[in-house]
Amino acid sequence: MSTVQTSRRHFLKTTGVTAFGTALAAQAVPRVHAAEANMIQIALIGCGGRGNGAIRDALNTKSGPTKLVAMGDVFEDRLISSRNALRDHFGEDRIDVPDDRAFHGFDCYKKAMDCLKPGDVAILATAPGFRPLHVEYAIEKGLHVFMEKPFAVDSPGTRRIAAAAKKADEKNLKVGCGLMWRHCKARQAVIERIHNGEIGDVIHLRGFRMQGPGPYRGRPSGQIDNELAHQIRNFHYFDWIGANLFIDACIHNIDTVCWAKGSWPVRAMGMGGRTDHVAGTGYDAYYTEYQFADGTHLTSHGRFQNGCYAQYSDFVHGTKGSAVLMESFARANTRIYKGHNMTEANLTWRFSEPEPSPYQREQDLFFEAIRNDTKHNEGYRAADANFASLLSRAAMNSGQIVTWEQVVNSNVELFPGGIENITWDSTPPVLPDEKGNYPIAIPGKGDVI
Repeated sequence: MSTVQTSRRHFLKTTGVTAFGTALAAQAVPRVHAAEANMIQIALIGCGGRGNGAIRDALNTKSGPTKLVAMGDVFEDRLISSRNALRDHFGEDRIDVPDDRAFHGFDCYKKAMDCLKPGDVAILATAPGFRPLHVEYAIEKGLHVFMEKPFAVDSPGTRRIAAAAKKADEKNLKVGCGLMWRHCKARQAVIERIHNGEIGDVIHLRGFRMQGPGPYRGRPSGQIDNELAHQIRNFHYFDWIGANLFIDACIHNIDTVCWAKGSWPVRAMGMGGRTDHVAGTGYDAYYTEYQFADGTHLTSHGRFQNGCYAQYSDFVHGTKGSAVLMESFARANTRIYKGHNMTEANLTWRFSEPEPSPYQREQDLFFEAIRNDTKHNEGYRAADANFASLLSRAAMNSGQIVTWEQVVNSNVELFPGGIENITWDSTPPVLPDEKGNYPIAIPGKGDVI
């Protein structure tokens, strides 16, 4: 029986710890000492904020023992900072990452995942331009995967995510994705009520993500200081490596309201602009109107500007009433109203239970599926949510009505030649002019898919 096709539980049951240690020692990788039989070992690839958050939740899961045994990041300074912070919090017994299992550079993902055995876990939280490559390698190695969003920066990359999900099914591997609101009990409860007809037929949906911009990092002395490194450090602002600031934030809204609708959109039109000077290649204000197959619409609103009204909310309107899927940055506070005036007098239902952290729940469910060998593959939905978000970007950037089929079938790659071939000598696809400004899409000036 192939070790790639054998589940981790079956592998340990049939071979034992001694055989595991022998098999691992034969590999040309730093050795990870055998642990208790039900320990799941983890490699973290991408040591920024999202990676640190995901690994903390993975190490806090109550499903069984977990341990971080390898780490990788493009940047050495971020790798060291993350390892130090995690060790301070969990101790070196849980953060068992000596120098020979801590890697930096573009090949760090291979080196870190090579420290694992089939049935262990790779957490992938780098800039999304690298995600398809890293997911493919993890699945090929026989590893379960948790990947953060966004999941790719263009359509070819998103198709690679869907293909990797299919490969994971063939190998009985589990795939989790960072669309954590799907695991929020409050949202699950209100969406079940919507699907059961409590607000009637859905006729309109709205999503809002309006806040200040994220940090834009300069070029610190003592660090790699070329243009490529600068753009990767600030990946939110460069579509070729980060997808788009809007996609990074609003993919949650798009995924949640499409879940409430029960389908993905068939077309979109949109617009965007820059009201303040912002770095990078994107806009700082966004609007998309999606259309579903039955003719209903979702309007998606995004703004990333300081000093403005902030809102992070999702709403659904039906023929009999309306629903709140989320109305704050802190908790969902889901509710249902009769009619569309969302007043206390019209309130008919509110989720009143405690709202456990969906970030923790997504890790708990992922690791429980690994231990219990139950179906858990969120890769297909990750790809669909990514396509829906790319549909918005294509509509805004082109100034045209764009269909789902156009985006799903697009062959436009934002890093020509393939991210597999990137080195520190590579030239980024976009470069600043003499004033330091980067080119942005001009709607109506050609097709942008």
